[in-house]
Amino acid sequence: MAGVDHCYSTQLIDGDGEFNVVGLDNFMRNTKLSNCGLSYAVVAIMGPQSSGKSTLLNHLFHTNFREMDAYRGRTQTTKGIWIAHCVGIEPFTMAMDLEGTDGRERGEDDTTFEKQSALFALAVADIVLINMWCHDIGREHAANKPLLKTVFQVMMRLFSPRKTTLLFVIRDKTKTPLEYLEPILREDIQKIWNAVRKPEAHKDTPLSEFFNVEVTALSSYEEKEELFKEQVTELRQRFFNSISPGGLAGDRRGVVPASGFSFSAQRIWKVIKENKDLDLPAHKVMVATVRCEEIANEKLHCLSSDEDWLALEQAGQSGPVSGFGRKLSSILETYFSEYDMETIYFDEGVRNAKRKQLESKALDCVHPAYLNLLGNLRVKALENFKSRLEQMLNKGEGFAASAHTCIKSCMLEFDQGCADAAIRQADWDASKVRDKLRRDIDAHTSSVRNAKLSELMASYEKQLSQALSEPVESLFDAAGIDTWASIRKLLKRETETAASEFSTAISSFELDQPTNEKMLQDLSNYARNVVEKKAREEAGKVLIRMKDRFSTVFSHDNDSMPRVWTGKEDIRTITKDARTASLRLLSVMAAVRLDEKPDKIESILFSTLMDGSLAVASSQQRSISTSSDPLASSTWEEVSPNNTLITPVQCKSLWRQFKAETEYTVTQAISAQEAYKRTNNWLPPPWAIVAMVVLGFNEFMLLLRNPLYLMLLFVAYLLSKAMWVQMDVGGQFQHGTLAGLISISSRFLPTVVNLLRRLAEEAQGHQTAEAPRQQPSMAFQSFRNQSQLNPTSSIPESSVSSSVSASDGGIEYSSPNLTQRRSTKVQEAELS
Repeated sequence: MAGVDHCYSTQLIDGDGEFNVVGLDNFMRNTKLSNCGLSYAVVAIMGPQSSGKSTLLNHLFHTNFREMDAYRGRTQTTKGIWIAHCVGIEPFTMAMDLEGTDGRERGEDDTTFEKQSALFALAVADIVLINMWCHDIGREHAANKPLLKTVFQVMMRLFSPRKTTLLFVIRDKTKTPLEYLEPILREDIQKIWNAVRKPEAHKDTPLSEFFNVEVTALSSYEEKEELFKEQVTELRQRFFNSISPGGLAGDRRGVVPASGFSFSAQRIWKVIKENKDLDLPAHKVMVATVRCEEIANEKLHCLSSDEDWLALEQAGQSGPVSGFGRKLSSILETYFSEYDMETIYFDEGVRNAKRKQLESKALDCVHPAYLNLLGNLRVKALENFKSRLEQMLNKGEGFAASAHTCIKSCMLEFDQGCADAAIRQADWDASKVRDKLRRDIDAHTSSVRNAKLSELMASYEKQLSQALSEPVESLFDAAGIDTWASIRKLLKRETETAASEFSTAISSFELDQPTNEKMLQDLSNYARNVVEKKAREEAGKVLIRMKDRFSTVFSHDNDSMPRVWTGKEDIRTITKDARTASLRLLSVMAAVRLDEKPDKIESILFSTLMDGSLAVASSQQRSISTSSDPLASSTWEEVSPNNTLITPVQCKSLWRQFKAETEYTVTQAISAQEAYKRTNNWLPPPWAIVAMVVLGFNEFMLLLRNPLYLMLLFVAYLLSKAMWVQMDVGGQFQHGTLAGLISISSRFLPTVVNLLRRLAEEAQGHQTAEAPRQQPSMAFQSFRNQSQLNPTSSIPESSVSSSVSASDGGIEYSSPNLTQRRSTKVQEAELS
């Protein structure tokens, strides 16, 4: 049996045939035999005295049976029957060492014990080793043949077949091969079986129905000790799993459960002992036995139908009965006194034995009522405890003090009830019921305490969750360099506050120090788990937060005002700042930092991603192995896997995705800046202006000397400006250079004709005396109005429609881009 490494040998039956019940019970308790069920085997050995049986068992099963001292002569070593546990054999195996046969100590004619012990071995053991000398094979009075013949005959009359294995061990094997010795031995065993007188039920039963015969041989222990030990080691292997199908005892039948082995062995030995010479009791003792038993049965019957007893029993079923023990003791004493009077002249030994049986049966008869009464007392005490405890807790009393007071009062009531129920004739122990009551009270106390503590714990856990979730989420939303320091500070403050309040709340429970510390630790762990859970939730949204952070920094200035891309902004610097803010957020969310342990996550991310190490430019850099990339890993240095929220590989992937998804925003800003520059910058480059001044100096001086040229140039400018506005040249080129040229060329001539015609009409229809008071010229007014238009406004070609309409003393310009009316009075003199 696993876990048992000692043989625990003990004498089962002494030399006088006395069964050692106490020794067997101690053996079963020490070896835990009772726990084996049917998974155990019994091996016995018998053979001539001084044939080495104990030595064989000790080598075979690592037992410690006493061995013969060869230097002190060949004398009897084993007396009676000894039993020991076979160390290291599975399943659990017991070895029985029988007293040797044919010993001179018992004499020539006293073979009764030898037959009894052999019969006992065959009846109890699953495997019986027959120890015999090699030179005895073939002899008529050797190898225990007479003993086996007697045992076979008696066993069939007393016991049913149980398929015992007979393993003949041939000792001091000679040069004769085992193949020649085994058939001779089997033939001798078969002859013994055939010669045994059998009852009619087993007249034709073969030997194989009762026994399995096995044969093995061993060398001399004294002459070839090493070879003997090797052969014993090989034989030992056959006893492993011996009860499994195909094992040495695989065909055994009628196995007694291990817990009943002691009783079974006692009964078998009793039957064997009683069958020795049919020693029946004397006539006087026999009569006393029968008569005393009849009287005892009569008194027991009267007790079971006694009206007072029945009424008392009935009352005890519904609840506690006052004076139960006193009333029952009186009833029992009446019947015991009557028995003593009627059996006074019988044998004293028998009389006393039967009186004890009567007392035992009578007490067995009334004992259920006593137990039922104790049960009612227990239920009542438990209910009183529950109600009292609840009342005291509702009044606001401390839990531990309330429980102690209620337990004390209820147990006192129960003890008083037990004392009242006790009877004089029996020393019944109510400790089991009392222990059951105490266990029930303790269980209910523990249940209520756990429920109250669970409520308190849940309340403070909810408080911590509310105090930590939203602030932690807010801190992650504004993630920065001091984010985790702020979280640690918040966690410490809230945890200490909750722990202090919780410790005060549970002080009335009077918990032991380890439990108190464990609950506070659980509360602290819960707070930490809230933060870690929130961190993992936010880590799952890190890409969204990175894009929001980038958009906020990129699209707003230091005053949180939206940026207008006028061309003066350094988009490269702004982009780098926005990406730096986003990468810092990623480094904050990469790991849980509640233990204040330093790490290099931020420096690794910035050196690898912001410094451009992620994108390898040259061919030499492309040849570098991935092992040089600090982000080509699934773990961070100095950060445990449990605290990792985003692995280096995931950070690398997130950064690529982030850059790809924010590239469009940067491109749009660059495009807007370039468009603004194109729209608002109509001057030629500075070098062109200098060249024009240098090369056109002579022409400029010519214009200064002749003011008429300046007037004509000014009029030409006004006309060209009007033409530019009417044809919306800037808007036409927004659709492309080729499309703009085609559109302008198709509209140029109609626009010129229309403009000249309306100028002529204005000159003819509005020459009045009020001419000196008219507004500036139409061209000048048109220039002034058009110069106020948004230079960036444009309309598609398909929607362009311009018209010049005459009104009273003015000209109206309309276009899809301009909804307001512009009117001007043109003086006739200016038109001329």
